[in-house]
Amino acid sequence: MLDKPATKPAADEQPQLDLYGRKIRSRLLLGTARYPSPEILRKAITASGAEILTVSLRRESANEKSGQRFWDLVKTLDCHIMPNTAGCRTVKEAVTTAQMAREVFETSWIKLEVIANDDTLQPDLIGLVEAARILNEDGFDVFPYTTEDLGIAEKLAEAGCRVIMPWGSPIGSGKGLNNVFGLQTLRSYFPDFPLIIDAGIGAPSHAAAAMELGYDAILLNTAVAKAGEPVRMAAAFAKAIKAGRTAYESGLMEPRDMASPSTPVAGTPFALK
Repeated sequence: MLDKPATKPAADEQPQLDLYGRKIRSRLLLGTARYPSPEILRKAITASGAEILTVSLRRESANEKSGQRFWDLVKTLDCHIMPNTAGCRTVKEAVTTAQMAREVFETSWIKLEVIANDDTLQPDLIGLVEAARILNEDGFDVFPYTTEDLGIAEKLAEAGCRVIMPWGSPIGSGKGLNNVFGLQTLRSYFPDFPLIIDAGIGAPSHAAAAMELGYDAILLNTAVAKAGEPVRMAAAFAKAIKAGRTAYESGLMEPRDMASPSTPVAGTPFALK
């Protein structure tokens, strides 16, 4: 008997992304704060196709009933939780929060934030590297929120991080990619390293542009949660991210300074005078 032919993958099926040994299909990571209601959050998660959700230990621990409702919701979805150290301003505070989150959420994953400035929410890069080193040595899988600074990215990799998450622009600003050149440089220096844009993405077009640069995924919260229709916006981002990744993998044309006719000029008919 002849063997059955292997099932051919769908034309638009994209390779899975490996994050600390966990394979994911969706390249959209979704935050869970600031949604109008738990039901809208649930529908937005479903519409986005997200497999990884971020959650603040402080927010969920502040009110026991609120935290329980969140867990009841998450249990109905097939998603992996990545707690974060949002709001932490010192290395000690971030490390302690991460250790508490590991106990509460029963995961070694942590989105590491060490904030330096209250207005821009820019990360404390020196503290970030120190905290990352401590947590990596303690067995955490660290997802550091950083800037597009290449030197800091190299130090984070040296500290043991196997994923780096530069911002596009300040958290919640919605300004998109403020430093495209810096992000391109980071991508060039880390060609095989998972890079995830975290913060500043305000529109699906911003997300698509980041994916066209070769970034591996996008982490979103405010742009979906505070949209007029969060569920539809989540679906829009999912499509934009998929389109941007497909375009990058297909090979984008190089920009040119001069026009180039799409129709060959050789053989063009002309009239004799």
